[in-house]
Amino acid sequence: MKVSLKLHAVVAAAAISISVLAPLQMAGADSARPWLDATHSPKERTELLLKEMTTEEKVNFVTGNVNNYYGFYNDSLERLGIPALTMADGPTGVRIANPDIQNKKSTAFPAPIALAATWDTEAAALYGDLVGEEAFNTTHNVLLGPGLDIARLPWGSRNFESLGEDPLLQSKLGVAYVNAVQSHPVMATAKHYLLNNQETDRFTVDSVASERAIMEIYSRPFAAAIKDAGLSSVMCSFNKINGTPACESEYALTDVLRDKLNFDGFVMSDYGANLSTTKSAFAGLDLETPGEPYGKWGNQLLTAVQNGEVSEAQLDLMAGRILNQMFDKGLFDSKPVNVQIPAEEHGKAALDIAEDSLVLLQNKGKALPLNEDKLKSIAVIGPDADNYTTVGGSSLVNPTYTVTPLDAIRDRAGSGVKVSYAPGTDPVGTGDIVNGPSAIPSSVLTPAGDGEGRGLSGEYWPNNKMEGEPSLTRTDGQVNLNLGFYNFEGLNGQSSKLPQTPGNLNSMMSARWNGYLTAPMTGEYNLSLTSVGTGKLYLDGKLLIDSDGTKLKTEKAAVTLTKGERHEIKIEYKTYYKEGASTDFGGTVRLGWEPPAGAVDSKMQEAVNLAQKSDVAVVVVRTYESEGYYDRSDLDLPNNQDRLISEVAAANPNTIVVSMSGRAVEMDGWKNKVKSIVQAWFTGQEQGDAIARVLFGDVNPSGKLPVTFPVNEDSTPVSSAAQFPGVNGKGEYSEGVMVGYRGYEDSGIKPAFAFGHGLSYTTFDYRNVHANVSGKGANSKMTVSLNLRNTGKVTGAEVVQVYVGQLPTQVETAPKQLAGFSKVELKPGKQQRVQIELDAKALSYWDEKTDKWVMPSGNIPVYVGSASDDIRLKTSLTIK
Repeated sequence: MKVSLKLHAVVAAAAISISVLAPLQMAGADSARPWLDATHSPKERTELLLKEMTTEEKVNFVTGNVNNYYGFYNDSLERLGIPALTMADGPTGVRIANPDIQNKKSTAFPAPIALAATWDTEAAALYGDLVGEEAFNTTHNVLLGPGLDIARLPWGSRNFESLGEDPLLQSKLGVAYVNAVQSHPVMATAKHYLLNNQETDRFTVDSVASERAIMEIYSRPFAAAIKDAGLSSVMCSFNKINGTPACESEYALTDVLRDKLNFDGFVMSDYGANLSTTKSAFAGLDLETPGEPYGKWGNQLLTAVQNGEVSEAQLDLMAGRILNQMFDKGLFDSKPVNVQIPAEEHGKAALDIAEDSLVLLQNKGKALPLNEDKLKSIAVIGPDADNYTTVGGSSLVNPTYTVTPLDAIRDRAGSGVKVSYAPGTDPVGTGDIVNGPSAIPSSVLTPAGDGEGRGLSGEYWPNNKMEGEPSLTRTDGQVNLNLGFYNFEGLNGQSSKLPQTPGNLNSMMSARWNGYLTAPMTGEYNLSLTSVGTGKLYLDGKLLIDSDGTKLKTEKAAVTLTKGERHEIKIEYKTYYKEGASTDFGGTVRLGWEPPAGAVDSKMQEAVNLAQKSDVAVVVVRTYESEGYYDRSDLDLPNNQDRLISEVAAANPNTIVVSMSGRAVEMDGWKNKVKSIVQAWFTGQEQGDAIARVLFGDVNPSGKLPVTFPVNEDSTPVSSAAQFPGVNGKGEYSEGVMVGYRGYEDSGIKPAFAFGHGLSYTTFDYRNVHANVSGKGANSKMTVSLNLRNTGKVTGAEVVQVYVGQLPTQVETAPKQLAGFSKVELKPGKQQRVQIELDAKALSYWDEKTDKWVMPSGNIPVYVGSASDDIRLKTSLTIK
């Protein structure tokens, strides 16, 4: 990795010197408040302080608060010198909610799934260091991250916040990240504990999993951050765990987290995830967010303590766990400050991480890297290729600056190459997170009235009866609406080309769209409405679809249309929500289509024409992803982008696809039609430069997939309805430990691109593997060594991956599971002896009967390679 560590060391030193100069006024020697004396241990300081706190103060301390800026935190207590906990969402950077702090701008780093694709612990340490520094220097002392949820579902809407599908990869990167964050006076919060692996029904789903799966897969990243990084806090999730809400699950919070994983930090609830008073307090919850009036603690907890339902000792335990971490991480001794983020320096580091993360999935005929000396023209195509692409929800960061793919490609190509742009499809927005056929493109729609322009005439009412005058009228390019939570200010990461819908329509609303549809070719079209609520679709005055429901569904109607004929179209939509309903749940409706093959609208045709007359076509496609209420259960690209790729590829044999997503994308329909595919993730504010530098070979791609890309949604280990989204409210983790690539291999399912896959502009040779075991039992150390040589013509980095095969035991184990890895950069012709220590848990299994890890004796296959399906060397280990 080419990160400028020296440069960042200077920046970090400056920040540290500022924090030293700006300590809390209350810190230091104070005979009346000895807990402020830093010469005492955190435990001693905690005990001293607890003795001085009243019951009311302790209850207030463990009950969060709500304000307009932080969302949730807990108050300072000046009488005792207790600082406020000021929290910031942090999975992709520091989300600043206070408009008085640096204009709410911070560095937008690559999404965590991109960090996972680096397979680089140095990159993770740099990422955590910068995020921790920016948190502290933007007045925050608690970072709500990292996300350590396993990417169980390839289509998960929150996979972008994950560090992948493998617990060892997550553990190694998570430990480096947390250690770096907490090198500042900032507490890291790992989330979301536990079995929080889907957004569909996320508030109610009961995640049913075996203890073995919990210990071997889902809790392992948390365990590593606790053991090796002194993790301060864990956030319990919304879902149920084997029948019990996560934040009142004594099994999850005490039996597993504290007794088995030895966690001595504190547990906070996700926003509103605490559903009880005494149950959660006894189960192991320590801090409720956001607290009253929304929560179950505050006055209710105080009453429970006064009535003896919750003991003072239990309250002391809860408050003490928080205080101990605050003392341990320096929060009493260094006050967060507001120091301007060095945008250029941190942007450069974000670029280095982004470059490290891009995965070259396919490169037929060595189409990449591009050579500007051999090109006269490049077509850049894609709905947001000229735009900054980001995520939505609590991970949305306002970047200090942005670089778009179009601008970066144009700058890198130079004046000798003509770079032209065509969008090809409409911009991607919040509506594209839901399932269903793609929205009808704006280029085949014209508004009511004079019929000029593109799209339909829209009228909106802040009631669900279309009563009174509409509060908003506008022309909408597409009917593709997803309001409520997804439309909240600060959480909406849709294309900036799309209009912002006013917040007064976020809950109960209704809308009507009128205009005309003109088919681009003659044939049968399936028109559709995907909606929650009441939706009616009329064509030429005839009611085609009449949909009503409280769950998202798609209804279709087949019609035969003639090219060039204009048909009157009308959609009426009403939410089913009543007055006073939560604004989290908003209007959701999409007017979609499934056109006949060859039906190319004018916007797409413009892109095809541009591609046809260019030397190379670079198609930049994207998804929209956010926390919320939906996971797509398909893997298609939204908004007609799959068709766009196919049409462009048919026009230009030199087509390169750059895919910006935080999850797996189905490519089977077009991957054999294009030359090269680059998985670019959501790579933050420097995304454009990272993409351009990889395309032109300034950077040799070295990223590897941290998740498996399946052929389609039906070819995965979790494709049954019982597994996702669940049946009768239960999501059965029936795959057990066969998660991700383990499950594909165990079930004999061939993926499109395997876990660990990633190509390079050079080649590597693996030779002379040797496995060694030293020591015995718990003290044994297992290593694998080999010679790695760069046999190509350019410098490159290779991730050497070591997998172990099935263990010699009667318990079912995976055919292959990651046991160690190392990222090694080599110049052309150079060789290095690489030694990798294997993780003991990868050679063990959790025995539910004895409640412990068991390392079986015997011979264990060892596989060394460049991906889980690209094994170069084989050997074995003998455990005695």
